[in-house]
Amino acid sequence: MKKAFIKTKNVKNFVALMENLKKCPSNMPKMALVYGGHGLGKSQTILWWATNNDAVYVRANQGMTSRWLLSEIAEELGEVPFWHTQETFNLIEQNLKFNQKIIIVDEVDYLISNKDTIETLRDLHDRTGVPIVLVGMGMADKKIARYKHLEDRFFEKLKFEHFNKQDISEIISQLSDIKFTEDAIEYLSIQSNQFRQIIKLINKIEKMANTNNIKEIDEYTLKEILNGQQNTKAMQKIKQIYA
Repeated sequence: MKKAFIKTKNVKNFVALMENLKKCPSNMPKMALVYGGHGLGKSQTILWWATNNDAVYVRANQGMTSRWLLSEIAEELGEVPFWHTQETFNLIEQNLKFNQKIIIVDEVDYLISNKDTIETLRDLHDRTGVPIVLVGMGMADKKIARYKHLEDRFFEKLKFEHFNKQDISEIISQLSDIKFTEDAIEYLSIQSNQFRQIIKLINKIEKMANTNNIKEIDEYTLKEILNGQQNTKAMQKIKQIYA
């Protein structure tokens, strides 16, 4: 299997959001919420973008306090955090005023129940004017809706959707060394629409195809592999078809 970063529709939508945030006028709020179910490539997309755009990336954790969060942000900015929360906040504020960077907070669901931490992010946005992107799971938009003053500061909310056939076709063409026919792609798109599952399936399919010297996967072959019917007779029949 090849290694590549796939620009699915979710990735393209995220890139567009970030570009719009960059261009946002100074008098407009610059917070955004990115959310969606697991296995859709949110964290991979965000890390890829943050690395290529010199952004501040912080992953929230269970029980994370304002002091802990600010310490993580300060360290990402190359600063040494203070013991006192307010001093660290002031340090970050001064840094960002002269070196504006987008802040991305992943796994924000861990912070939603902690009002003080959420308030800290809002204050940081208001005091520095830097865009802050919160990234959460599928229900993050509903959980965070109770913070009305935070809702007012969202420039945009972006939901990561399940992959469609075009996305899956792109993933296969970029990652797989084995050719898939259109009917095989169609069948695979019905079986799975989450990135992690698709990667596992491609890996399984490639191993089986290489073992049996199969150069192309069609729907019939794919069904044999995915349904666990790879007995000797079945695989001999498949090999005869593609011989």
